[in-house]
Amino acid sequence: MTARRLLHPLDRYVFSEFLKIMVATALGFPILVIVIDVTESLGAYLAANLAPAAIAKSYLYGVPSTMLLVLPASVLFATVFSIGGFTRHSEITAAKASGISFHRFIAPIAIGATLATALALVLSAVAPRANARRDELLQDKRMHDVLNRYNFTFATAEGGRVYQIASANVPLKLLEGLQIDRKGNGPDYPTQYITARRADYSTKRGGWQLGDGAMHVLLDDSTNLTIKFDSLRDRHFTEQPEHLMVNPKAPEEMGYYDLGLFIQAMQRSGSDVNKLRTERMLKIAIPATCLIIMLFGAPLATSNQRGGAAIGVGISLGTTVIFLMLVQLTQAIGAKGIVNPELAAWLPGILFSVVGIWLLAKVRT
Repeated sequence: MTARRLLHPLDRYVFSEFLKIMVATALGFPILVIVIDVTESLGAYLAANLAPAAIAKSYLYGVPSTMLLVLPASVLFATVFSIGGFTRHSEITAAKASGISFHRFIAPIAIGATLATALALVLSAVAPRANARRDELLQDKRMHDVLNRYNFTFATAEGGRVYQIASANVPLKLLEGLQIDRKGNGPDYPTQYITARRADYSTKRGGWQLGDGAMHVLLDDSTNLTIKFDSLRDRHFTEQPEHLMVNPKAPEEMGYYDLGLFIQAMQRSGSDVNKLRTERMLKIAIPATCLIIMLFGAPLATSNQRGGAAIGVGISLGTTVIFLMLVQLTQAIGAKGIVNPELAAWLPGILFSVVGIWLLAKVRT
């Protein structure tokens, strides 16, 4: 009741019209994607002897990722079609005659776009785990044919540890050239850096025994406590040798924090991480697009009163295609290091923000 009293009846009307379209498109697009994928892939899934229940669950786990991708487009569609409808029915004109400016009129839509941004951030955090579960159900994570693997990085969820491994041998259950990084947050939980010449897997103990190495404990910026050891058991590293042969995670399968740890480890190994840095920042930049693209679409929607739905669809699809092309372009620019990777991820949003603010300033209020 308090929220209803704070909002003018016109605000509630504008917000409800925007919300109905946004929800319909945000849920409708993933359903369409599922229908298309079922049509194309169901035969292959059944041929792989996957249980129908597992297939159905995999599609449910895929919804967060798909919804995250379409949410900015849903906000744009809702903005264009709701404001376009208000314009065609002279509701905006009537509001202006009552002393309500265009900017004040679309304030509820801005609130809706802000809520969509918050939802997108939640989906961005949930999607990696859901994608991993989906891959497990579809058995997409398969082992390499070879029994050896070289120069790779493995991250564990527990304790935020990152393992850099020079070589892994499954038959011998042996790792060589092992480096372990655990980022701390102060003297009570210091940063640890462990190196070991080798590590052997014990089936009985269910873990790895490190040999001939050293542990560096960084208590602060100037204090480095070094402890050499002949043997050290890592209770956090319980992955079986066969599991280390699994295909490495893609950026979309890692959250913002986990991807940051992975990037740090790759940087220490001398790898080029510009592409990963761009992908990481996009996990925030894409959700923020929900609000940015509303600023861009709102003034454009006031010009579609004559063309009706066709113009609305054209504006929405055209804007979406242009934005996706810019994202692909900036990903390439960031990956090549032409522009700072974090800045590259924000370039489409910055461009749309500038154009959107300019268009809003030109709208007759």
